[in-house]
Amino acid sequence: MPGNGRASFGGCAYDNAMSESFFASLECELIDRRSWKNKTEARLVIFTWIESWYNPAHRHSGLGDLSPINFERKLKEKNQIEINCNPLSQVETLSIT
Repeated sequence: MPGNGRASFGGCAYDNAMSESFFASLECELIDRRSWKNKTEARLVIFTWIESWYNPAHRHSGLGDLSPINFERKLKEKNQIEINCNPLSQVETLSIT
């Protein structure tokens, strides 16, 4: 592979799809809507946006179009139902005296 500086050279066309989707959301939902006094303020706002909204609340196709918060909640609910329905969870231990 020639060294052209492109990591996806010769690879799958979808290699960068996730990062392109993220940066499109960042640009559309945050960057295009405001301006900042300096780089420090911009970094703080972008960090806050990522950690408080994008990561926990953004819906992801890989999670069945659920946000990570909703996906984890449904997974916990499903696991709780499986635990409650598991006959082995009702087994009592015998104490030897």
